[in-house]
Amino acid sequence: MPSKIYSAAVVGLEAKLVEVEIDVSHGLRSFSIVGLGDRAVEESKERIESAITSTKLLSPRNRTFKVVVNLAPADLKKEGSLYDLPVALAFLLATKQTQFDPSQKLFLGELSLDGNLRPIKGALSCALLARSRGFTEIILPTHNAKEAALISGISVIPAASLSQALAHIEKRTIIPPVTPTPPLQATADANYSIDIGWIKGQEYSKRALEITAAGGHNVFFLGPPGGGKSLLAKSLPSILPPLTFEEALEVTNIYSIAGLLGEDKTIIQTRPFRAPHHIASEASLMGGGTPLRPGEITLAHRGVLFLDEFPEFHRDVLESLRQPIEEGQITISRAKQTCTLPSRFMLVAASNPCPCGYATSPDKPCTCSNSQVAMYKRKLSGPLMDRMDLFIEVPAVKYEKLAGDIGEKQSQQLREKIQKTRAVQQERFSADGILTNAEMQLPHIKRYCSHDQASQTLLKKYVDAGKLSARGYHRILKVARTIADLDQSEPILHAHIAEALMYRLKD
Repeated sequence: MPSKIYSAAVVGLEAKLVEVEIDVSHGLRSFSIVGLGDRAVEESKERIESAITSTKLLSPRNRTFKVVVNLAPADLKKEGSLYDLPVALAFLLATKQTQFDPSQKLFLGELSLDGNLRPIKGALSCALLARSRGFTEIILPTHNAKEAALISGISVIPAASLSQALAHIEKRTIIPPVTPTPPLQATADANYSIDIGWIKGQEYSKRALEITAAGGHNVFFLGPPGGGKSLLAKSLPSILPPLTFEEALEVTNIYSIAGLLGEDKTIIQTRPFRAPHHIASEASLMGGGTPLRPGEITLAHRGVLFLDEFPEFHRDVLESLRQPIEEGQITISRAKQTCTLPSRFMLVAASNPCPCGYATSPDKPCTCSNSQVAMYKRKLSGPLMDRMDLFIEVPAVKYEKLAGDIGEKQSQQLREKIQKTRAVQQERFSADGILTNAEMQLPHIKRYCSHDQASQTLLKKYVDAGKLSARGYHRILKVARTIADLDQSEPILHAHIAEALMYRLKD
């Protein structure tokens, strides 16, 4: 009689339930795995046979067993090596070498040839699946146990080997479940590589970063080489508040599935900072490939995506950013699969004004022709630039500023202020399902961004003159809402609107 054990398949950022069915009969020795498995699944036969033999049990290679393994549903692509443990246990159950009730247990794990369990990707997502489907236990490699224990309401059993997993499910040696990880506490003393106080001058740019961090907005830096554009962008994580527990689960799940969580990390607490090179392909930035993997915009979810040398990126790559910036997610469609990945990030872009970099410099002449400058600027389309919230010119720094003392702990002071501002936004949007001002849609803007008659007159002047599109108008209101929050002001005042307008790109 066939035996059945439950496992999971990771599709995009979600886990789907997989039933591992196995039928063992006597006949010409064979070992077949069906159910749309990839090469790693196909190769698991050799690992499973060696692991069972190393555990001193009867493996398929020791007898004339005809083994057929079915991974159901058969039309769902199965990828990776996490099916080794459930297939091995299903075989032992089918051959009556073990007896246990598999109905409320989910099994995951890659087997080594000596029967030990190696870590897998996507343990957090599988734990979420196990809880939602009513399983009481999830048994997986020891290395992944703390990660899975972030999900409460399910017993996470860490197993170091096949023999240890068998001893537990046969109730010979009970493995205590891993204690769920408590919610994160904000850490104000996180080790950031760059403090914003290191940046000399550029007070205007620092103010823009403060607004960006407080409201989750996008910012575009323009200026000559060496002015500090990259340093400004790299200092942004130092003033961002730590992730909330819910945000941390989102980010940790993404990095776990991408295989980037790291051996010594259970949960990601600091906000991601991704800075892909300008030769990055569209698939690496947006996500995709075979198997489908999250791209840089998803790895930057709830954090910062820094695109230095912005015009040097391929135009099609830049244009593909338009929808994710607007919607906070990207849907990747393939012939047999459609997957939606989150991409709620702060975009920081930096650019020189021309190929040589000195078109706006008052001290150094530009060596570019008019056609070269025009061609350089044409790489950045109007619709893409209209999605930026703040446009900041970063001039060269004079010697007097460079030779001044380094400001200490400026990031910590700003971070505390921004945390309070973010707390105000979280309370405001508690019933709306969003976290920051940048995420507001039209109904939210109408409800939370009311402004006085003087501000309306000022905005009317810009819109009617064609200097603000409809999108630009709404983005101005979002930025003004953030400036008001930083000032601890419930109403949006004329000064807040005026400052927000000041950051729009000038003709």
